[in-house]
Amino acid sequence: MRGNFLTRRGRFQKAAVSMKKSEFKILSENRQASHNYHLLERYEAGIVLSGTEVKSIRAGKMQLRESYARIENDEAWLLNAHISEYSHGNRENHLPMRGRKLLLHRREIDKLLGITREKGLSLIPTKVYLKEGKVKAEIAVAKGKQLHDKREADRKRTDELEARNAIRANKARYEP
Repeated sequence: MRGNFLTRRGRFQKAAVSMKKSEFKILSENRQASHNYHLLERYEAGIVLSGTEVKSIRAGKMQLRESYARIENDEAWLLNAHISEYSHGNRENHLPMRGRKLLLHRREIDKLLGITREKGLSLIPTKVYLKEGKVKAEIAVAKGKQLHDKREADRKRTDELEARNAIRANKARYEP
């Protein structure tokens, strides 16, 4: 009878469930990452944060634009991520650009350490989201794009957009 409750008239009704376990809310996204890098593999990592950092992130005050992750002393760290100071914080407020520890399994850290030793591969945070009340980061193994790769991706995106618009215009012309 879990999830049910008794009404005044003695009948059982289902209780409303607020959020499913698989849902998550994106708090910050690094849109430039897919433009500047080829994203190869993605990992989910928890972040060690203070209370004012969590409140500031929930308010949408986080920037991932120039941030990256690094493996140092068998620990994963998120560096250069800017979390603005919490507006209602006191003297115990956090520093905006401090390094933040990422929580990953040991075998994931070892695998990422081996991957990042290869030439040209780095760890880039693609998004930060809220999952089951916890702040998580999606870290991608990325290889930097050359200028001609970026131009090719732009050309491909433009071609797809033009084709989509042509199909839409063609449908509109033949429909009564």
